[in-house]
Amino acid sequence: MPHLFEKFGIEIEYMIVGSNDFAVRPIADDLIAGLCGAKQSTCPVGGCHLSNELAAHVVELKCPEPVSDLAALGAAFADAVQRVESALEPFDARLLPGPMHPVMDPARESKLWEHEGYEIYSLYDRIFGCRRHGWLNLQSCHLNLPFAGDDEFARLHAAIILLLPLMPALTAGSPFCEGSVTGLADTRLDIYRHNQERFPAITGPVIPEAVFSRQEYEETILAPMYREIAPVDPEGVLQFEWLNSRGAIARFDRDAIEIRLLDSQECPAADIALAAFVVEVLRRLADLPVERLRRLARRAAGGRGQAQLDAVIRRGADAPLHSTEVCEALGLSDSGGSAGEFWNNVFRELPPPDWARETVGFILRKGNLARRLNAERARQKWDGDFGLLMAALADSLRLGRPLDPSRTGSLKKAR
Repeated sequence: MPHLFEKFGIEIEYMIVGSNDFAVRPIADDLIAGLCGAKQSTCPVGGCHLSNELAAHVVELKCPEPVSDLAALGAAFADAVQRVESALEPFDARLLPGPMHPVMDPARESKLWEHEGYEIYSLYDRIFGCRRHGWLNLQSCHLNLPFAGDDEFARLHAAIILLLPLMPALTAGSPFCEGSVTGLADTRLDIYRHNQERFPAITGPVIPEAVFSRQEYEETILAPMYREIAPVDPEGVLQFEWLNSRGAIARFDRDAIEIRLLDSQECPAADIALAAFVVEVLRRLADLPVERLRRLARRAAGGRGQAQLDAVIRRGADAPLHSTEVCEALGLSDSGGSAGEFWNNVFRELPPPDWARETVGFILRKGNLARRLNAERARQKWDGDFGLLMAALADSLRLGRPLDPSRTGSLKKAR
């Protein structure tokens, strides 16, 4: 069993779209069959695994087992992307990164995965009505952090509670929805936190409750959630830990906490560099004396953490900094400032590993993906057509480098 920060798991979701029109293509089953010979739920692709998701146009790349070397994992993801892109060529399709398709109408254009595991997806659809944003139009990067025993769980959960509301300031990348500019930095999260309001215990306060043992977690978070869903799920199909939709969820079935608030970026290099940066900060927080760490997490949970998250969803890195507890924990000044200034201060005091430093530094200088997408839209002679914007995203994925509006050039000529 790995101890804190010895191993890591990464999962990144991508859309399948037409090569030229960028409309979603619900052919995840055909893609997997082409790679593996059968329409199964998971298949190996190089050093990664490719899996289906709820939407038939979405696939997930992940490491099959937790790894200790995130830099090497980045190379494996980049290789897997190229393999999947090649497998999509006969379908005149490609991958589109990012947390939301900017123009799709999920009620009209999407369908559910119809093969292995369909009974779970169909029940979700019957209960929640999944043919909408927040279900069939969202892609995230999940960061899984293992722990060993209650003491390590307490340290990790407390550290995550402190930092979680500020994570989307780094990764927000969804300023558009159904062809409109939403005015939000993270539209995906704004929709996500409301998509299961029929059963409030499932998503809870998004920033998890300050609980620090498995027993306390099961009694405070899991049991109420299972009781709430039971009348519409009498056979217990959904009554498992993965039903929990908080921004970070405990997976005691694999002794890990899964962080779910990170928007999928434009290329694995960005996803994994930002994950490595987050890991370094969480590592520092988890090293605090455990009673002090718990005390700070209790102050930061609930309404205070949610208020910070709300501000970051709206304004991204420009959100006012309210998270005094995490600043106190890290020994940073909390006088005024913004979420972006917080991350710049952390970058100076607690930089990511050398291999990730250039990418994280670029994102801090040029802005999160939402800001750069808006800059790219402004750079273009934009008339409401998102085609060039999606081309820039898809090309960033294929080239394996972050989107830089200053160097995209004339995409019409390039294509």
